[in-house]
Amino acid sequence: MVLIYIDQADQEIKKASLEAISYGAALAKQLGTHAEALVLGTVKEDLSSLGKYGASKVHQVANDSLNHFDARVNSIVAAEAIKTIGADVVVFAHNTNGKAVAPAVAVKLNAGIVTGASALPKTDNGFVVTKTVFSGKAFASLKIETAIKVITINQNSFGIQLTEGTASVESLAISVPASTIKITAVNKVEGEIPLTEASLVVSGGRGLKGPENWGILLDLAKSLGASTACSRPVSDADWRPHHEHVGQTGIQIAPNLYIAIGISGAIQHLAGVNRSKTIVVINKDPEAPFFKAADYGVVGDAFEVVPALTAAIIKSKAGA
Repeated sequence: MVLIYIDQADQEIKKASLEAISYGAALAKQLGTHAEALVLGTVKEDLSSLGKYGASKVHQVANDSLNHFDARVNSIVAAEAIKTIGADVVVFAHNTNGKAVAPAVAVKLNAGIVTGASALPKTDNGFVVTKTVFSGKAFASLKIETAIKVITINQNSFGIQLTEGTASVESLAISVPASTIKITAVNKVEGEIPLTEASLVVSGGRGLKGPENWGILLDLAKSLGASTACSRPVSDADWRPHHEHVGQTGIQIAPNLYIAIGISGAIQHLAGVNRSKTIVVINKDPEAPFFKAADYGVVGDAFEVVPALTAAIIKSKAGA
């Protein structure tokens, strides 16, 4: 049986976990078994609705203390739940929480693990998982030979597949250890889609010359309903808040559309965004390295191109 770990924040299930369910369901079909889900804590959603993503059953450890994420506690509870349920393969989203919990669970279960899988495993000759390596420049195929197998799936690499199913919901009695983490304050960014969950992202770099010019980027993002991001030099200079920094040393994202404005495309930045489905680069330097990774590129002055693009999008929506 394939079990999918459901990640949640503020009692809401994260989009990455819905993709993980679809991935787990497809894997279960490939293995000739079924997919089930594991929820730690309480959530606002009707858990039976997870059936439309491919889960036939949802196991819930409904302890409110699990609503405050603690990697040590969650890994202990998850490992015990997996033993109780009897899963053969466990799937996590390859996001911040998944990357913290999955390796600890694998250790507790003596399970082989592959993190950042980019496709369904090949199961015709063992259990071989493909992942990207060297900052996305190559692929590696890794064979898991242990009885229990753990996989984290890269966001936006498989997609969400909807079905007509409905999941049964079952309560799971697992002892929850006390957390050793004391929360003294919670500072949240309100009114924005988290970058790790965003489907559309508009990002700016030093080519915008200063924070006073960021309005053209914000207008474009608003016209698209996109989240905003920036390169590291921009956040280091305090032009934009640090939570918007994407790249190898910032947040790693995989939106459907990533628009890079005035960003040269250093390898460290590209490593954090190269899993985007479509990359659009706007830069006046035709030799900018980012153009080599772009699906579409516009060589031109951002201060002319971006307002024109925004106006065209607004006009198109008005016509629709």
